[in-house]
Parts: sequence; structure tokens; C-alpha cells
Amino acid sequence: MSQKATLVLLALAVITIFALVCVLLAGRSGDGGEPSLPPRCSSESPSAQPLTQADQNQLFADLSREELTAVMSFLTQQLGPGLVDAAQARPSDNCVFSVELQLPPKEAALAHLDRGSPPPAREALAIILFGGQAQPNVSELVVGPLPHPSYMRDVTVERHGGPLPYHRRPVLAKEYLDIDQMIFDRELPQVATLLHKCCFYKHRGRNLVKLTTSPRGLQSGDRATWFGLYYNISGAGIYLHPVGLELLVDHKALDPAQWTIRKVFYQGRYYESLAQLEDKFKVGLVNVTLIPDNGTGGSWSLKSQVFPNQAPPLQFYPQGPRFRVQGSRVVSSLWTFSFGLRAFSGPRIFDIRFQGERLAYEISLQEALTIYGGNSPAAMQTRYIDSSFGMGKYSTPLTRGVDCPYVATYLDWHFLLESQTPKTLRDAFCVFEQNQGLPLRRHHSDFHSHYFGGLADTVLIIRAVFTLLNYDYVWDMVFHPNGAIEVRFHATGYISSAFFFGAAQKYGNKVGEHTLGTVHTHSAHFKVDLDIAGLKNWVWAEDMAFVPTPVPWNPQHQLQKLKVTRKLLETEEQAAFPLGGVTPRYLYLASNHSNKWGHLRGYRIQMLSFAGEPLPQNSSMERAFSWGRYQLAVTQRKEEEPSSTSIYNQNDPWTPTVDFTDFINNETIAGEDLVAWVTAGFLHIPHAEDIPNTVTVGNGVGFFLRPYNFFDEDPSINSADAVYFRGDQDSGACEVNPLACLPQTAACVPDLPAFSHGGFSHN
Repeated sequence: MSQKATLVLLALAVITIFALVCVLLAGRSGDGGEPSLPPRCSSESPSAQPLTQADQNQLFADLSREELTAVMSFLTQQLGPGLVDAAQARPSDNCVFSVELQLPPKEAALAHLDRGSPPPAREALAIILFGGQAQPNVSELVVGPLPHPSYMRDVTVERHGGPLPYHRRPVLAKEYLDIDQMIFDRELPQVATLLHKCCFYKHRGRNLVKLTTSPRGLQSGDRATWFGLYYNISGAGIYLHPVGLELLVDHKALDPAQWTIRKVFYQGRYYESLAQLEDKFKVGLVNVTLIPDNGTGGSWSLKSQVFPNQAPPLQFYPQGPRFRVQGSRVVSSLWTFSFGLRAFSGPRIFDIRFQGERLAYEISLQEALTIYGGNSPAAMQTRYIDSSFGMGKYSTPLTRGVDCPYVATYLDWHFLLESQTPKTLRDAFCVFEQNQGLPLRRHHSDFHSHYFGGLADTVLIIRAVFTLLNYDYVWDMVFHPNGAIEVRFHATGYISSAFFFGAAQKYGNKVGEHTLGTVHTHSAHFKVDLDIAGLKNWVWAEDMAFVPTPVPWNPQHQLQKLKVTRKLLETEEQAAFPLGGVTPRYLYLASNHSNKWGHLRGYRIQMLSFAGEPLPQNSSMERAFSWGRYQLAVTQRKEEEPSSTSIYNQNDPWTPTVDFTDFINNETIAGEDLVAWVTAGFLHIPHAEDIPNTVTVGNGVGFFLRPYNFFDEDPSINSADAVYFRGDQDSGACEVNPLACLPQTAACVPDLPAFSHGGFSHN
């Protein structure tokens, strides 16, 4: 090698070493020489715009702590010194059961929202239990105006046609505590010998817990509840540990001292009393199955035996959230809506707009229902009507990173229920934007021209979760970039179980040595008040049919020609579709305004449901949830028909306070303000994989609201997130493809808040 070549190589080597040193030094900073970290991601929300009228933000907002306190103070003054704190109230006392927002009339709300009229008075609805009156009753009072109430009016007769019988009232926590005391302190000691043998009985039975069922009796006026007894397993699911003892407690009397046990069921046999069961056991007439008290570990526990390894995937906002929460209103570049949570019926949203145009006035959960089967009394009679227990009341704090994405926005909820003071549930809602990991639309062209165009389905979601006894329900409202709204719920949590005996497998599957997972159905009912391009809407049904037709160019042959069938539904009866019957595959509400192509602007209701058969109509209690007869029903909207159900239906299903079939009375639905009532549900036959918990996979149902000729084209075509490039372009260039910019725009560390949890507040 020549000297000149050697010098050139040495020079190149020096330059290379120098460059490497520069790169190395550039990657280190500070005195300690640690690698520099990328900048933190922005936490600002640059795209959300402020509301133009601040008071609109409060029209549908749940009551604040201050408003709840003001209403309670006013009621205490007006109703006198005989008012008792509901947390301590006995059935013979007067107490305030609940206080929550009284929604304004729709006409007044729209006059304010759309025409700038003064806002309607903000009011509260209070439910009062008058157990101390000569004729005990339940009354409903409207209190206003807020925040400084000066009037109240009794609306019970106006809303329900008469006074509400006292036996229809929901069961207070104090009533359950009094039943607890009766069972464990007064009654179970009568059967102590048997319980020592079967169930490792401890003093006053505190290794056992009771679980309620409903309805409470067999006819109107009853208040007698079957309670099942389970092992009190700490830190694991008590619901999977029945001991085979069930008690029918009559708690109708206003004096708890007069409550009695009317019937006893133990491991397959009925007895008149616990004393009779004990006597028969002592003389060898009761066969006892020993139930081990060993359920604290293994498959019963939700604690994983595997230690964390790698961190799970995480979505984050590289340039901050693209939505803003302003009071009770969520605002994004595409969607705006107000949200709330009813103490009884759960989540709801109002004034839902896409690109500034209202699509719906209200979308709300009305009811959730589970109907069980089994060969024990507690299982075979159970029909849980969840609003009576309180779906909002039993909402739980959302756990960051599990219930919702870690970086979601979490919101508190204030409520007043069975108390004289408001309470706050931390993190009751979460709002987040999420890439679904699926294209909303896409096309890759290799024919005639070469290009790619597509858009990820990035959705805005608001979520709430409630846990009612064993089951956890996840409720979602999902807003897609093409103007579609998805409403869905998933079931998880623990199954309900019963003691396994006899022909138990006719009613489910064995999931433990002595445990039957009992068959049941889940159903939920929703109110969908669509306003498609205005208040006056029509209902259209479309489907398909094959029509035999001679082949035009060869008439001696025939083909089956597929065509669209269209029908205008003009009455409520025509638009009520029974569960299990034929429902048109395209059913939509439309205005009398047309899009660019001459089609009526509409929104389609597309159901995703696998509901089991409804309870037969000859059942004495079926009218309490007669909405379950229908997959879908469309009725005229009426202020006097605000809900398809009532919290009073659970404890008197034989004479329901609200019977949904009364809403369907063949009135016209042509050119009216309409409400669609949607049922979604599924059958659940518990199996081994439901232990310890039922999973959400495959256990989710709901419905879509999809634009149907509402627009002139897919509105997502102009999304700022859309991707398009041709074959002759550099798809890696930032100015051509926004995804190519991510190494710069998303090269940041997410600003993760410290983990926190809202705590455990329900007794």
C-alpha cells in the first residue's frame, strides 16, 4: 500500500472516530453522563373550543354538592323535625331516600339551547319515604329553583296516578342491617349444632354472609325475601361459596321485632323453621354435606400467581388530549355532548352533536335485568331489576389502566342517597380517545393506478362501571369519526351460584365441588331520543327480497333478482318488534329533508344482541319488565313517559308502577318527535372458565346509530388523521403522509400521573 493511501485511510479513521465520539457525547447530558430523555408529551388540549354559552353547560349537569346540601336543608325545614337520617331510619320513620336532578322539559331546554331563551329553572327530584304517617307511602317532590330553593311540589299523583304504596319502596341499607341482625343474632343460634357440623359455624355466624334475592314474595303487598348463606371469604368471591342454607324472611312489618322466618331450605329440602331443621338433624333425619371453608386461595382468588415482567402496551396523547371536559360537557373537534349519572338508572348523555348538528337529545340506560334459573328457591325465583338497587349508586371508582386507559380523563360524581349529606364517588366516569387498532376505512389500489388511502378508527369514549353484588357492568358510549355512535355494555365479575344437589345440571354447570353456576339472562333497556335534522321524524324499514325475473337478453332463462324493499311504518304497533321475531335489517329514523342525492336524511339503528327468550307473558310479574318483550320499539316522545321502568317495580312486580306496554297504544309515528327503545342482552350458562370471573370477551352487546343518507358522503373523508399517498410519491415524507411525522411529533415521554384509586365506599 502506498504512503498516500495509508494517510487517506488514517484520515478517514480519525474522522469516523471523531463522528462516533460526537454522537456518543450528544446522547449524554448532565454531570452524571446519563442519556438524555425525550421531552415530556404535552398535556394541553389545543383542538377543543370553549362553549359559547356557559350556562348551557349546566342544563343537564348532575347536582353539585352545594345544590344537594341546599335541597336537603330546605326539605328538613319544610318536612319538620320528624325527619330521620335514612342511614338510621327504620321502616316506621320518615326519611329522605334520594335527591337528584329533575330534568327540564325538552321544549324549554331546546328553546334555551337553540333559540337563546332563558334557561329553565334548575330543579331537584326528592323521594321521601313516609313510614311514620297514618297511611305509610312513598312521595316524590320537585324542589327548586336551585341553587336557592324556595318551593316544593308533590308530583306523586301527577306522575303515578295516585299515592305510591309503601311496600313498593326500595330496601334501605338499614333494613338489610336489621335483617342481618335478625338472622345472625336471633335465628342462626337455633341451628348451631347443624352449622357446626356442615359449615364450621362461629359465634353468631360471622363466617357466613347473606345475599339477597328479589322479588320479595309471590303477590302484591308481600315483602318476603329469600336470602342465601355463603362463606364469608375475605379477599375472594363469596358468591362462589354457598353452604346450601336459604331463608325466607318476612320483613313486611314496620317493626323489625315482628319479622319472621317463614320457610327454610337446606341442601335440597324444605323446613318450616330453623328449629325444625335442628331437631331433625339431631335425630339423624338430615343428610349433611360438609362444605370445606377453604376458598381463600387458588382459583377463587383474583390475585395472580405470576409476577409482572414487561410493562403492557400503552396508548398516550403525544400532543395532548384532543378533547376537553367542561363541567358536564365533552367537546372535541367532531363531537359534543353532556353526560350524567342517575342514582338509579345509571349513565346518560344529552344534546349529542356531530360537527355542530344535533343527532340526539338523549341516549340513556333505563334498566338492567337478570332472570335466573335453578332448583333452590333463591335461584329459581330471582329476577333482579337493577334500577331498584341503584345502578348509579353502585357505580365504582374506575381503576386507572384497567377499567380505562391509564391516561384517560377521570371525573367525580356527587350524589345524595340514603343519607342527609352528599357523598362523592371519585373517578365515576372516564373519557378518552383511543385508536381501535382497526382501519375505519382503507383501500390499496394496484389496478390502473397505484395509491393507498385510509383512516384509523380513532374513537371518543365515555365509560362508567357499576358493581351490583356479584356482577360488574361496563357501560360505554362510543363516538366514531364517521358520525356513528355505538352504545354497548359488557358483563364481568362473579357469577351467582347455588348449592349443587339433585338435578342441578338442568340449570347450569358444576363449577366447584358443591357449586352450581346458575343459568341466567342479561338484558338492558335504552332510551334513544333521536332528532334527525329536526324534531319531526319518520320510521322506515328496509330489507331485501329475491324476485324471479326473465333474463332480459335471454328470456327463456330466469334469474333471481335481488332488490330493496321499503316500507314506511306509521303507527307505534307497526314499529314494535317482538324479541325473537323478524326485525327489518335496516330500520332508520329520517327527517323530511333530503341529502344531495334526493334521499331522506336518516340514522339507522343497528342492534347487536343475543337476548334470551323473554319471560312468558302469563307470568304474574312479567309486566314489571314488559320492555323485554321487544327488540326495538318506536313511540311518540312524551314528557309523561320519561322512563320505560320504575324503581318501584322490583318490590311489587305484580302491580308495576310503570308498564312499558302502555307506551305502545297505536298512536301515529309519522312526522312526530320520536323515541326508539332498544333492548340488548344475552344468555349466560356459566361454565368452568367463569371461575373466578366472567370475562368481557363475548359477553358484550349493544347497538349502533349509523348515518344513513344523512350526509352527502362519508364525513370522515376530510379527517385531519386521514392518510393518502400515490405510488409516485415518497410515503416516508412528512409533507405527504402525516404518519411519517410521528418520529418527530410523537417522540416524547407520556406525562403519566401517579396511580391512585377512589377507594371502597359501599357497605
